[in-house]
Amino acid sequence: MAAALFGLSTPLVQHFGQGLGMFTTAGLLYLGAAGVALWLRLPATREARVTRSDAPRLLWMSFFGAVLGPVALAWGLQRTSGTSASLMLTLETVFTALLAWRLYGETMDRRVVAALLFLVAGGAVLVFDQSLAGDNQLLGLLAVLGATAAWGVDNSLSRQVAERDPGQVVLYKSGLGAAVTLVLALVFAEPMPAWSAAMALLAVGATGYGLSLRLYLLAQRAFGAGRTGSVFGFAPFIGALGAWIMGSHSGTWLLAVGGLLMLAGVGLHLLESHDHEHIHALLEHEHAHSHDDGHHLHRHEPMPTGPHSHWHQHPPVRHAHPHVPDAHHLHTHV
Repeated sequence: MAAALFGLSTPLVQHFGQGLGMFTTAGLLYLGAAGVALWLRLPATREARVTRSDAPRLLWMSFFGAVLGPVALAWGLQRTSGTSASLMLTLETVFTALLAWRLYGETMDRRVVAALLFLVAGGAVLVFDQSLAGDNQLLGLLAVLGATAAWGVDNSLSRQVAERDPGQVVLYKSGLGAAVTLVLALVFAEPMPAWSAAMALLAVGATGYGLSLRLYLLAQRAFGAGRTGSVFGFAPFIGALGAWIMGSHSGTWLLAVGGLLMLAGVGLHLLESHDHEHIHALLEHEHAHSHDDGHHLHRHEPMPTGPHSHWHQHPPVRHAHPHVPDAHHLHTHV
């Protein structure tokens, strides 16, 4: 769902952002995201609250994910085709997986390496295709590539707050990003948008950025940064299909080759399976959980039903089962 919403947002941003400045476009998108986040906040008993110690990470997330990323995307979309820009966003998976591997020790087996090579090869084909279309098209695609790198950093930073209330995380990140970009729009005297364009971009931001990010954080909580990025890699193909439906029929055979290489990379990454004996050290933390997942065996009087949040302890244990790098499986691998 997160991938579908974000993927469809790319051709819509290109359409409704025509003639607008890059800061105005980014500001309206994240203002809409902040609005839906405020509406979807959950009670304190259901989710762990954002704490003061999370502030530095949220500031960096806002800079990379809600300022640098959308500004680069908005600039690039005005200078390249919507289809190629959508497909280039697949490289966000590469940056996310590499950072998850280097920073958090998430597994990187031969299948994942092959998947990333397919994705990089597809991106190289897209760059070559746009270079044949002229320097302006190439610069636009490179700006979109910069946006994918910024969002890859943002995805890695968000891993540490995936256990917090996603409504609060999206609200703080989007609110800060909207404030910074809208102030920059005033500083650079960008043209004021028409009411129809402004309302459209707010709606796209609410769904394709706010609701999508909320769902992305919930997925990242369940199976880690790298694998969430893999599933999210389908977003660009949804966006490319949306761009084609909206009239962007500027594709070439090179564009098709690049798209097929990227699709093969995403498919390979999704086929990864991970199962071995591992040790859980003593762990104390707070996050939303239920008592039917095999890892939350503490007792309550009375026992609650459904997800709830409180500070709890996990005793040490050694066992083997298929697992993903969620909050309870952060062990490293050689």
